[in-house]
Amino acid sequence: MPEAIDPYLADYANLRDVELRKSMEAEHGLFIAEGEKVIRRAVAAGYPVRSVLLTSRWAEPLADLLGPLGDRVHVVDDAVMEDVTGFQVHRGALAAMERLPLPSVGEILAGRGTGRAPAEHVAPRRVLVLEDLVDHGNVGAIFRCAAALGVEAVILSPRCADPLYRRSVKVSMGAVFAIPYARMADWYAGLAELRGAGFQTLALTPDQSATPMDKVTMAGRVALLLGSEGDGLSSRWLREADEAVCIPMSPAAMGLGVDSLNVVAAAAIACHGLMRAG
Repeated sequence: MPEAIDPYLADYANLRDVELRKSMEAEHGLFIAEGEKVIRRAVAAGYPVRSVLLTSRWAEPLADLLGPLGDRVHVVDDAVMEDVTGFQVHRGALAAMERLPLPSVGEILAGRGTGRAPAEHVAPRRVLVLEDLVDHGNVGAIFRCAAALGVEAVILSPRCADPLYRRSVKVSMGAVFAIPYARMADWYAGLAELRGAGFQTLALTPDQSATPMDKVTMAGRVALLLGSEGDGLSSRWLREADEAVCIPMSPAAMGLGVDSLNVVAAAAIACHGLMRAG
């Protein structure tokens, strides 16, 4: 980063270096929101703004948010923006945001830790549980599907990608701020906590011998389990789930060797099915 640039812009340095950013953001308790719509959604969700880095054409559209920030607003030209971040920022505005304390799984399942007043706590009836999804774009896209289709909470296994990493936030279009989520402290006993909270657990699998998603009987609280991009759900979670479910594939497609969907497409269809009896 050039010496002439304000040292506070270190929050925005090397945004394309995934490993560096993950360690840096965890250490400093921050995340980056990109674009006017996502920045506004982050602010509306209660995340404090550390600073904003933007090009001049975005100063007026964001004026109402920028006013109270004073010298924490940095207006630069496109060349400086690219030099600091390491890539061309097409949306022209970045905000470094403070992370909020992450609620526990138990709090989320009880409807607490969501930012709502105690009188407004509503325990979720339909949740997604993501096991070891490591692609930030996939995690963001699944949050967007969940928000669009009415899923009420997301639970992450310990090794899942960070929903507040810049690409997750960007792909989700801010949906990561709309759905309460928590990260399991213990993968091994994670499903036991869900069962203890009264959830029926459904394990999504490409195995066509499983119960079709549109035929499964759902009653009460239901958690849909989605596995990693390559290997799917672990054998432990498949074995522990109350029922394995699948998305029926076309016989013609199966004949062509197309026997499954990518995890985002599968999540969208499965979320729709999950909410049919919500």
